[in-house]
Amino acid sequence: MVRNSRSGLGVIVAVVLAAAAPSAQDATSVIASASKALGVETLKSVQYSATGFDFALGQAPNPSSPWPKFINKSYTRAVDFEKGASKVDRVRVQGEDPPHGGGQQPIVGEQPQSQVIVVNASTPWAQELEIVMLPHGFLRAAAANKATVEPKTVAGKKYQVVSFVGKNKAKVNGYLNAQNLVERVETWVDNAFLGDMPFEAIYTDYKDVGGAQFPMHIVQKQGGYPIFDLTLADVKANAAVNIQPAAEGRGAAPAAAPAATAAASEKIGDGMYLITGGYAAIAVDFKDHITIVESGQSEARGLAIIAEAKRLIPNKPIKYVVNTHCHIDHSSGLRAAVAEGATILTHQLNKAYLEKTLSVPHTLNPDEAQKNGRKPVVEAVVGEKKVLTDGTRTIELHHLQTFGHHDGMLVVYLPKEKILLEADGYNPQPATATPPSPPSPFTVSLADNIARLKLDVQRIVPVHLPADNRVVTMAELAKWIGRAAPTH
Repeated sequence: MVRNSRSGLGVIVAVVLAAAAPSAQDATSVIASASKALGVETLKSVQYSATGFDFALGQAPNPSSPWPKFINKSYTRAVDFEKGASKVDRVRVQGEDPPHGGGQQPIVGEQPQSQVIVVNASTPWAQELEIVMLPHGFLRAAAANKATVEPKTVAGKKYQVVSFVGKNKAKVNGYLNAQNLVERVETWVDNAFLGDMPFEAIYTDYKDVGGAQFPMHIVQKQGGYPIFDLTLADVKANAAVNIQPAAEGRGAAPAAAPAATAAASEKIGDGMYLITGGYAAIAVDFKDHITIVESGQSEARGLAIIAEAKRLIPNKPIKYVVNTHCHIDHSSGLRAAVAEGATILTHQLNKAYLEKTLSVPHTLNPDEAQKNGRKPVVEAVVGEKKVLTDGTRTIELHHLQTFGHHDGMLVVYLPKEKILLEADGYNPQPATATPPSPPSPFTVSLADNIARLKLDVQRIVPVHLPADNRVVTMAELAKWIGRAAPTH
């Protein structure tokens, strides 16, 4: 009797555990039902046209705003689900009026763009997700990847959530409603600044297309804000698509992030060094420490800048790293500064945002800060100006006013050297390029702020250095805005 009692209890416990845990066996039938409802086997390929918006990830004008918007005047996409291929062609126009935020604003006229993805053994997972995140792509991937399923209630609505582990070791979850339609797909991808970044796609307004169901409204979000919002106008099921790999630079999605260029440097004053080889940075040799201005667009660039600063100025700690603004390409190197134990100096508008963002876990692709467990230390530049000096060397941090690219933008002025480091006010084009008409409002604002601050600038150091490494002067800035530059 005792033996039977124990055996019965074991069976009960096993049943309870099985009911509580996600079930792979149930997932097979759930995926099959959803695939039938959506016509996954019927839909081998699809081509659709749409209008709507795309948004520039990490380029908001301030920490409390969504990513800036661009209008998609036209948008077409072809997807071959069986071959794992996608081709997008779109025409974008300016969406923010007046221009506010980054993303290479303002667009003058129409900007055509193309992207081709043909999945092979070396295709990065982030690119594969462009197909996997589609409802039919998700169900195909779930069926091939030992998916599980569990019921969930979200905002009072019941779902069957089908999950599998992606190639980056993050879960991919699809939310199936009572009609077996995929309403949402979510996962996480690595981002140098935003860490384990949420990536989700939301699908509504399903419509029958050639015997399959396809959503007529698609919204994608990354980092909590939309990156696409498309309303489909026409969908062709099983369209004859022939998607061929594109040559790099002709619509091909880059195979991988380019390798970091080795940092180089030049002396621009007594104890002042310009670090080149990527986004520009300046290292300053103060009496008992090093201050670095700007950290680059990636952890690799941030580490290279730090290493070069230490080579130029040995046996001193890096005390400060100045952040001009919190756009993703000017803040992705800050994790290297966190790992170093440096204090980040930024305008007060950015302080809380950087503290929060630089504390987000980076578990999908651990960086040095994640490995050593250091937490960010961020100090605010309060007001319009901060001076750093040891009595011998001096740099000034100035807040730009009415500067549409970013509301919390700092420029750095070296008064003795008469050098100004600026980001995204003036990004030099080839010396032979024709200035735009009208000029960028960001460039005009930079010139206006230099005049307002009465800065005697003999050399401008754009963080986005010119490709030919020429010295940029106020005369060049004046040419680019079509009026005389301030003189002192």
